[in-house]
Amino acid sequence: MMPGMERTRISGGKLKSAGYDKDRRILEIEMTDGRVVEYANVGDEMARRFLTSGTAWSYFRDNIDEEFPSQVVGRSAVKPADSNPFE
Repeated sequence: MMPGMERTRISGGKLKSAGYDKDRRILEIEMTDGRVVEYANVGDEMARRFLTSGTAWSYFRDNIDEEFPSQVVGRSAVKPADSNPFE
């Protein structure tokens, strides 16, 4: 996980926040279960569309999740109030 990468809160599905490093072409996504996942080789336009999408979860599933190499790079603290027992 890139220290200091700013992430924006994202509502929808299993997404909690996301940020993009233009120089490294890395999209970093924090999931509601606390996993922080980096997606490599994501272009500027793809990242912009995702980060501004009104349907971020659908956009993520359709265009990013299985289309780009990814790795879990950490875990964030998850408060019990953030947990959804129906997921």
